Amino acid sequence: MRTILLRSRWASLPFVLALGAVTLYFLRLSIGHEAQEAPKPPDPPKAPIYKDIHRKVVPPLPEYFPLAAKASSPADLPPVPSWNRPPTEHVPEATRLYIGFTRFWPLLQQAVVSYIAAGWPPEDIYVVENTGTMDANKRGLLTIRNPFYLDYHRLTAILGVNVVSTPSLQTFAQLQNFYLFEAINNNLTHYFWSHMDVAVHPHEDREPFQSLYMKAVDVVRETQKPDYLVDESGHKKEWGIQFFAYDWLALVNVKTFADLGGWDTMIGYYGTDCDMYTRLSMDNYASPVQDAGMVYDVTNSLEDLEVLYRRRPKKQEARDRRDIKAGSYNSTLPSPNKAYLESTEEDEKGAEGFKKLVATLEQIQQDKRDDKNRNSWQLRQNGGEGEPYYYDPDGFEKALQMTIELGRQIIDEKWGHKGCDIEPAGRKKGDQWRVEHDSTFD
Repeated sequence: MRTILLRSRWASLPFVLALGAVTLYFLRLSIGHEAQEAPKPPDPPKAPIYKDIHRKVVPPLPEYFPLAAKASSPADLPPVPSWNRPPTEHVPEATRLYIGFTRFWPLLQQAVVSYIAAGWPPEDIYVVENTGTMDANKRGLLTIRNPFYLDYHRLTAILGVNVVSTPSLQTFAQLQNFYLFEAINNNLTHYFWSHMDVAVHPHEDREPFQSLYMKAVDVVRETQKPDYLVDESGHKKEWGIQFFAYDWLALVNVKTFADLGGWDTMIGYYGTDCDMYTRLSMDNYASPVQDAGMVYDVTNSLEDLEVLYRRRPKKQEARDRRDIKAGSYNSTLPSPNKAYLESTEEDEKGAEGFKKLVATLEQIQQDKRDDKNRNSWQLRQNGGEGEPYYYDPDGFEKALQMTIELGRQIIDEKWGHKGCDIEPAGRKKGDQWRVEHDSTFD
């Protein structure tokens, strides 16, 4: 009997233990809920502190070429001065000229018109639109207040030049490699390129006279001679680039630039020219300096680009005779500019009109040199909000300056030296990214 009682007590033990565990669990759970604080409400979203921006509304740009604004075809423009006209049949040499554009249409227009008036065939001029606005300019979707605006119709239908677009906004170094890429794909052995903030003009007052274009052609012909850059020992030195007023206008050897691997795109802007031209020198490529004419580094446009065509009011007696001289307008052709073209005639080469034009361009160039911000022209348009691919103008400039500064730091690290005097500092081919900082970092 005793054994049976003991067994019945032990049989109830698991039930008692389970009941105790359940009771303890709910007791602790209850105590935890009582001790737990109520959840805090979420913090309200933080409001950003906005910059105090008072952007001045810039008025629309004036029309710097009224004759082109009224023209319906290239025939409505003044003729190229007779002394600058290129041969009727294109020269055998390729003379493609690339001019890159990102901001400020008036300077691009001035550069293009000055090259045309100096004899460069319009069909050989390629404006490279590097605005990052895809086809917006081609479709006429941007306004004149937009920094990235250009008049696609005027360039192609009136001035007769070509426009090609980069797939997206590119840095200066990337744009240079785009020129190289285009040249390679078009089987060019050489090409010219120019900055957009320049104005060019031939030496009208020098004899024997040659137009700026034909002087440039002569440089191409010179480079193609078998004995070009052959020294007394018979060794031929290859060339990389021909400088006309540094690289404001330059002639590039496609093979040389391709062999060097093109421009270093890690150095986006300032300093990338130092790097490229230093590497040319280190590889013993020549970089001759040439003279085809006057190349002005400018910050403003001439008030009326008509002056580049070198015309003057026709003398009264000539008007009475309706005397149409070589280089003047053929009055049998209908034109919205007929009155202007019939009332003017070609000026004399090297005469007072030339001197006034040169003096004006020299003053514009001096104004740029005197400006602490030599590229202030890039900031003269700040509109376009709401238009395709709009980018805040102030933000664009700030981001650009940050990118420029990073590029400067990269070239300094690449060569372990601050400054463009890389070779004089003892650097040689193969030293890039392999040398310690020199004293210029102290």
